[in-house]
Amino acid sequence: MPVNQLIPGTPSLDLNTLSDDLELGGAKPAQLHNSVAGTPGEAGEQVFSPSLTTNSENLPLEPSLGWPGMEAATAAEVASGPTLKVKEVSPADAEELQTSPRQGAGSPIPQLLLSPIEENPKIWLPRALRQTYIRKVGDIVNLLIPFQGKPKPRATWTHNGCALDASRVSVRNGERDSILFIREAQRADSGRYQLSVQLGGLEATATIDILVIERPGPPQSIELTDVSGSNATLEWTPPRDTGNAALLGYTVQKADTKSGFTKRVSHSRHLLGAPKLWFTVLEHYRRTSCTVSNLIAGNSYAFRVFAENQCGLSETAPITADLAHIQKAATVYKTKGFAQRDFSEAPKFTQPLADCTTVTGYDTQLFCCVRASPKPKIIWLKNKMDIQGDPKYRALTNLGICSLEIRKPGPFDGGIYTCKAVNSLGEASVDCRVDVTTPVSGATNSGSAKRFGEREKRG
Repeated sequence: MPVNQLIPGTPSLDLNTLSDDLELGGAKPAQLHNSVAGTPGEAGEQVFSPSLTTNSENLPLEPSLGWPGMEAATAAEVASGPTLKVKEVSPADAEELQTSPRQGAGSPIPQLLLSPIEENPKIWLPRALRQTYIRKVGDIVNLLIPFQGKPKPRATWTHNGCALDASRVSVRNGERDSILFIREAQRADSGRYQLSVQLGGLEATATIDILVIERPGPPQSIELTDVSGSNATLEWTPPRDTGNAALLGYTVQKADTKSGFTKRVSHSRHLLGAPKLWFTVLEHYRRTSCTVSNLIAGNSYAFRVFAENQCGLSETAPITADLAHIQKAATVYKTKGFAQRDFSEAPKFTQPLADCTTVTGYDTQLFCCVRASPKPKIIWLKNKMDIQGDPKYRALTNLGICSLEIRKPGPFDGGIYTCKAVNSLGEASVDCRVDVTTPVSGATNSGSAKRFGEREKRG
């Protein structure tokens, strides 16, 4: 189509020599020579400078109102004849040509300088990014988003509808992808990120939700509300900071003083120090109150509560100010009633005294056994005379065995010896006879003399 049909009021252009004289991207600008009807200076002659536009009287306007990517004709070029100087058009300039409001609907000359759209823009969002992308505070965020479009489209990022903070977020746009990089993620980096790929009048967008989380803060307070039997009731308030994530529950732990509590003494009261052992009693507990059961009687307990989210437990936990003292119940033992056996009995000798014969000068002992309850009193008699205080005799009693020792008896120590047992229920006695013999020394000599006399008679 000739140029004069595109722009009303312009002379016809011979485009046959366009391929010989038009050089795009070369070192020198290409010139477009026209065969114009009429001679220079006539009313039909017009000079085309793409950076200059003409009004209804064919008068040139300011160069700033021209098309981008073109240069104004110099005075020498205007004097030499109608020429068209064309520069190489970049994709950004091509986009500006399509979107520039200075071009009217009837100004198709810039369309001659645009590359055709061979491939529409489109973003290939990875499946993992189609849901909320969760990272922890301090982690690296590195997102690679592939896209398509030819010629190369323009890719831009926004955060919650605003431009990115270049001091924290880095973006690299390639031919076929765009990379969003955050070296150390912070909670302020959470939000909705939007990638926009523009090519000409076409645009493709993709939205990515990023959530940066951390551990929650501890519950604000904890209180021991009731102690009943072996149970303790606790109440606490949720943490102020949930770590930018939903709470998964609470973890309740207990510690008893017998497991190694250290105590710090205050002027007002005894304060708990750091316990050595904590035992978990509840995990992933949703409510803000609970009852801990099966506590050991006689122990004193302290409790603490951790908050928990997707990152884990809170770093600290409040501890109850008061101890839960589990009192021991008074135990009363009831014995079964039964009649006690009465072991009381009057004295009874189970082994009596035995008669004996002793030799003068040799100690002699007498023995007998007695059974009685209560324990009886033992009395020794000789010929019915009490001999308890006489030093010649020694009486002993052990486990019901009674003994009497006669020290070096003489001829007058023989007689009837009696052992008598007496208690509150009665008395009993046994007796024996003791004979004391004296050896005769002359009897041996007379016998020898008699045998000697008989021997002489025989001789």
